[in-house]
Amino acid sequence: MDSMIKLSICIATLNRGALIGQTLDSIVSQLTEQVEIVIVDGASTDNTEEVVLSYRQRYANVRYTRLAQKGGVDQDYSRAVELATGEYCWLFSDDDIIKPGAIDAVLGVLENSPGLVIVNAEIQNSDLTQTLKPGSLDLTENTTYTKDEADRLFRDTGNFLSFIGCVVVRRSMWDARDKKSYYGTLFVHMGVIFQQPIAEGAIVLAAPMIAIRYGNAMWTDKGFEVSLFKWPELVWSFAGIADAAKAQVCEREPWRNKARLMLYRARGLYSAREYQKFLKGRMTTAQRLVAFAIARISATFFNLLFSMYFSSLGRRRPNARLTLVDLENSKFNWKRFLAAAK
Repeated sequence: MDSMIKLSICIATLNRGALIGQTLDSIVSQLTEQVEIVIVDGASTDNTEEVVLSYRQRYANVRYTRLAQKGGVDQDYSRAVELATGEYCWLFSDDDIIKPGAIDAVLGVLENSPGLVIVNAEIQNSDLTQTLKPGSLDLTENTTYTKDEADRLFRDTGNFLSFIGCVVVRRSMWDARDKKSYYGTLFVHMGVIFQQPIAEGAIVLAAPMIAIRYGNAMWTDKGFEVSLFKWPELVWSFAGIADAAKAQVCEREPWRNKARLMLYRARGLYSAREYQKFLKGRMTTAQRLVAFAIARISATFFNLLFSMYFSSLGRRRPNARLTLVDLENSKFNWKRFLAAAK
């Protein structure tokens, strides 16, 4: 069977027993002899192993490896690719859904032998019952990027690539590139993709073929550190990408943005703890006073202000609806405060 495998769907998982079955259901219904599923379990303590083994027993092209101890998401995806036998690897997430027809569509574009395929996705709520954003990438047709268009690829897809589940990469390219330097970033795929030009070029699929379960990322509770430090540090680390392209993906030091600090306070992700750990040693005295004040002002107050803004004046901003979901899910949501006060 190995010689026939064109595409390995590589999943790194940890404690997703409640959700990974739905993910696998969306995949196994589309399996062909050209496709395998490779699952690496980072030592889950829930029933993930039991759920996955039930699929392995029923489907010959489902493979499962359980690690003795937690290695980290970057290492676990790298391990999944090591175990894969396909010419290409789709680095899929362990809680999202592949839409009907997606695998055939991906196999179709792989006939063009690209180095990378990026699969568009729609964003849904946490139980996949409501679409929050119909397409993460605003495209009307599939788009091809040559090896000399790394800046354009970075600019057009960089923000979306924080979602690893959209990445289909040629396995030989992954194997040949540096990965260890990006362990711990949570986005090892970005390092593999942009550390140097992609000789075979890239194709971005316009039609959304993935349903993302919004707000369910493993690092959601570490959103302040990841979004304001880890992600921008990675984005700005690529020597071969122009600064102008990087700036369109994210600010170099977004933690200096006072409005952003207020928004993270409103979401319940910024407090005096984050100020002490991440900001105090990086700022001037005046900047520290402002940052500390934001960390101490009522998060519920900021939640109300931003909820009002994104419901009215800011409703046309690209991710306004997603931000409103974040604000609503915050433990400092102003509606919960009013309900508790009654």
